[in-house]
Amino acid sequence: MRTPHLTIEAPRASRLPGPPPPSAAGRATTKGAPGVQSEPASSGVRTRSQHQRRRRIVQAAAALASRGGVEAMQMRTVAERAGVALGTLYRYFPSKMDLVVAVVSEELDLLESSIERRPPGATTAPGRAVDVLMRATRGLMREPELADALIRSLIMAEVDTPFGDRMTGLLLRVAGDELTAETATEEQFALAGSLASVWVHELLEMLRGRRTYEQIQRRIEIAATRLLADLQPPAPA
Repeated sequence: MRTPHLTIEAPRASRLPGPPPPSAAGRATTKGAPGVQSEPASSGVRTRSQHQRRRRIVQAAAALASRGGVEAMQMRTVAERAGVALGTLYRYFPSKMDLVVAVVSEELDLLESSIERRPPGATTAPGRAVDVLMRATRGLMREPELADALIRSLIMAEVDTPFGDRMTGLLLRVAGDELTAETATEEQFALAGSLASVWVHELLEMLRGRRTYEQIQRRIEIAATRLLADLQPPAPA
């Protein structure tokens, strides 16, 4: 049986080997099992078996959430499905929210690698941003229950999640010429972040049945045109 996953416009084979970025579970700040700390992302290269074990845990959590939401991601159930001891699970992820963050981080990795392989073809900054956001929308909606569970959990999260800043950074990179979160002005970063927030809201409305795909695309196009206007190159004289 295929493990449910938020496939975002890229095949699974495209996942790059190696540990996840530092913005994943190592940044979580919530408390889990007493005396247990999250496996630090900066502790060096994980062994192959550690990486495979971590990936099994994340996939097990995603599979459970796709059928029963975050409520189904009980730590003991995740451990049993992943084939690891409960104590091992807590060493990797001290809390359920750390698991949510890890699943989202993996999906962002997949989206970013998809964009690197197939950059947006639009000639305008807003057009490229819309391409990325609608590509992500199509992928998320392939697993609507999981998408709904993850997005709702992230909105209510009490942990430091990578979702907002990474989406903002991705929008800046595709919209501007060699623009990054580090080189963007405060205003540019805020505008790109606002567009990412609009997208999350519209995605939730779609999950609730209040928006169609076409309506979301039109709203994102309008928001991107207004918010990213200053990233447009000047028109030729």
